[in-house]
Amino acid sequence: MQKKKIKLTVIDRKGPRGCSRGHKIGDTFDLDTEDRGRLCPRVTHVCYPYADTLRYGGEPPCKKENGEYIFCCPDVDTINVFRMDAEDA
Repeated sequence: MQKKKIKLTVIDRKGPRGCSRGHKIGDTFDLDTEDRGRLCPRVTHVCYPYADTLRYGGEPPCKKENGEYIFCCPDVDTINVFRMDAEDA
């Protein structure tokens, strides 16, 4: 099985403050390139179990009814919401 490429997109922010790393709605990150170095370490910690599951053909628990994979960062003052997309490599 060929592994999939994973892309993250910031789609919403729920918290009262801006992101300490400067992430904002519309930002995208390719986990297979140098983009992952721009991604907040806290978000990376949350997303990698989901990303690896999706990358190798599994279904992470963050799948919504509409088929999107959605998760949020753990910073309660920011709460950036991310969509994770898988593309064929």
